[in-house]
Amino acid sequence: MSVKGNIKEAAGFIKEEMNEHSKTAEGQRKAAEGRALRNEGRIEDGKAPKTTPPGADK
Repeated sequence: MSVKGNIKEAAGFIKEEMNEHSKTAEGQRKAAEGRALRNEGRIEDGKAPKTTPPGADK
């Protein structure tokens, strides 16, 4: 596990969680950006990326 990967995953998680319930297009875009950042960190650490839409993996 890399520190950089963990930081990316954590930052993406926070951005995704903050915006996942937004009804606006901008909020949904930010949630998707958070998911992409989270997945980038997961891939760097050798984990499988999240494939469900933001907010659906609860």
